[in-house]
Amino acid sequence: MSAVIALDSVRKTYEMGDNSVHALDDVSLTVEQGEFVTVTGASGSGKSTLMHILGCLDKPTAGKYFLRGEDVSDLSPADLAVIRNKQIGFVFQGFNLLPRTTATENVEVPLLYSRPLMSAAERREKATEALDLMKLSDRASHHPNQLSGGQQQRLCIARTIAIQPEVILMDEPCSALDPIATAKIEELISELRGQYTIVIVTHSMQQAARVSDRTAYFHLGKLIEVGDTKQVFTNPLHALTQDYI
Repeated sequence: MSAVIALDSVRKTYEMGDNSVHALDDVSLTVEQGEFVTVTGASGSGKSTLMHILGCLDKPTAGKYFLRGEDVSDLSPADLAVIRNKQIGFVFQGFNLLPRTTATENVEVPLLYSRPLMSAAERREKATEALDLMKLSDRASHHPNQLSGGQQQRLCIARTIAIQPEVILMDEPCSALDPIATAKIEELISELRGQYTIVIVTHSMQQAARVSDRTAYFHLGKLIEVGDTKQVFTNPLHALTQDYI
């Protein structure tokens, strides 16, 4: 395996008046091809800042971020936009679906931007395949307001995988869902393991234990511990991790 994501001594500092807030403090982390990594920790631990940097929505104050071996730390906003468009898929808490378009059309929209040379027939084929993977074929002509919360989130995942990104970033994808919908989402994203490199942020330790290969625990901007998920949960190496679990 080769590292798709590599953070080297990354810092992110915000100036708040006379004070400096270290949202990320000397973080080094790698994620290999096809890995499923969970990032967890309390509020204010740096999880969201990490996701913004991994998603090329923000730049580190110091350190380097390599995506597929390319240093993207100092790229221009235009170059970062191209990377976000083609190489990174996002799944957020909020669904951000287009309310007046069908499920199929919602999946097709990102393809218009990321794959501009793709024909309409090819876009429809990709959208249909993604909906099928997310068990939404029977909802292809439905609008978002005709779908349950769980179905809307599955539609978001279908929209993401249709562009076949290098990396899928998920930010609390099940936080607004009931246990049944959550279980269905977890089952489906587990089926993506190995096909995509996935990083998921979650407060739910139970979810981390169920779905991920490795777990990274953050505390006050520092990466405290990262390792095999089973090991982190059954035999954490750091007292802070043990206290959180």
